[in-house]
Amino acid sequence: MARDLRKRLRPSAEASHSCSAACFSYTLIGGLGLKGDHMTAHGHSTTAARPFVVGIAGGSGSGKTTIASRLVENLGSEIAVLIEQDSYYRDLSTLSFDERSAVNFDHPDAIEIPLILAQLDGLCRGETIAKPRYDFAQHARSRETDRVVPRPILVLEGILVLADPELRKRLDLKVFVDTAADIRLIRRIRRDLEQRGRSFEQIRRQYYDTVRPMHLAFVEPSKRHADVIIPEGGQNRVALDLLLGRIREFLRTYTGPGASTI
Repeated sequence: MARDLRKRLRPSAEASHSCSAACFSYTLIGGLGLKGDHMTAHGHSTTAARPFVVGIAGGSGSGKTTIASRLVENLGSEIAVLIEQDSYYRDLSTLSFDERSAVNFDHPDAIEIPLILAQLDGLCRGETIAKPRYDFAQHARSRETDRVVPRPILVLEGILVLADPELRKRLDLKVFVDTAADIRLIRRIRRDLEQRGRSFEQIRRQYYDTVRPMHLAFVEPSKRHADVIIPEGGQNRVALDLLLGRIREFLRTYTGPGASTI
């Protein structure tokens, strides 16, 4: 698996396909009908017994984490919980540090999708999970885990959240945060220098070897699956308010795990 991940550095033919912001806009959220047992096809409320799962994707440095965090902050920790896709990088502790450093962490195979699916399903059933914790400086999964209890709103964020078809099936609202490449790069450089203990040379090499090619191959094409596209990242207050409005509409009829906290 590790050797395969190191090989997958080139974008696929799908990279040429992208959906412009004209195809979708955050203004469309007003017409969204929630799926499953949340709302009818005509948008009329029904009793909701399963948590509402919001998936937020976008390129590295796009502001998706800011949007996801602000959703949780505005709703409150008793109502919503944030689940980071980055916590689910595969456990490569059997490899040396140099071997782990060479892995393509921007390819979908670097993420343990089956574990995300199993833990999302568990939360939706009302089960408490042990979410993995990842050490970015060591490129390895930590032995410690984080206890996550079920909440009415589950917010899953990560660059590849919309790229996997099985994961998309679990999402009630699919969001893509669309930010210009130069802004995303500057944000990534600052984050990796200040928060992840990387050198500028490491950041530069990773960006050209994996981050940019994988964005073109997998992240950008996944935008076509979004229900909502948010321009300008986490600073778009209008988009945030619209998302919150839709979620609060759902909460009015929610009766599932964590409903007593509403």
